[in-house]
Amino acid sequence: MKIAAVQHDIVWEDPEANFERLAPKVARAAAYGARLVVLSEMYSTGFSMDSDRVAEDPDGPSVGFLADQAAAHGVWMCGSVPVLDPSKAPLPFNRFVLAGPDGVAATYDKIHPFSYGGEHEHYAAGSERLTITVEGVSITPFVCYDLRFSNEFWTLAPDTDCYVVVANWPAPRRAHWSALLVARAIENQAYVVGVNRVGTGGGIDYQGDSVVIDPFGIEVAGAPEGEEAVLYADIDLSMVEKIRSRYPFLADRR
Repeated sequence: MKIAAVQHDIVWEDPEANFERLAPKVARAAAYGARLVVLSEMYSTGFSMDSDRVAEDPDGPSVGFLADQAAAHGVWMCGSVPVLDPSKAPLPFNRFVLAGPDGVAATYDKIHPFSYGGEHEHYAAGSERLTITVEGVSITPFVCYDLRFSNEFWTLAPDTDCYVVVANWPAPRRAHWSALLVARAIENQAYVVGVNRVGTGGGIDYQGDSVVIDPFGIEVAGAPEGEEAVLYADIDLSMVEKIRSRYPFLADRR
């Protein structure tokens, strides 16, 4: 399966402007043959802590954009969205949404709000992990700060071919982002797709460093520093099987 990882800037707290900017990128990715198009964390607003203002209903316009683009191009779309879901919590969630040609297929609420930045005061923590099969590939999504918690990845490794990590990861800690993505690929012997934004939002700078890493920890696609770009990579299930068969390390995990 061909994945398109969209490293993009975000117009701060302006979903409509972001829809307009992203739609042509999605169209080009679909035309190039991508089956899954990955946008960033809080792709339509930026990493805003003004959750009372930016949070949308579970079927709001930012979720709708993902579903509409998926239907229009016959692809799968994902990214995270600030969603208020009163049936689950009084605070909004930072919700990863996966939409396919037939509509929203699955959601995952970020388990680890970024307490260092006060996210836990404005967004509720999710409690359920997700693994879903998309066109034969078992995908497990995580959101930004989740990347620092290896146990979350380990738990689902046996059933995961590819981890997708969407982020607004600040430039000052970019070395951590890059190192942790490689570590998660190596230790879980799975593909890792890391999609981070570029530009400035809320006074914070972002350099991107989006990347696709194979199950042996080798970079197969990387974005130019600080620039908008779309990365393409094929998720090869035989590569996952080959690495896990040759180096059966997962069996020794306790």
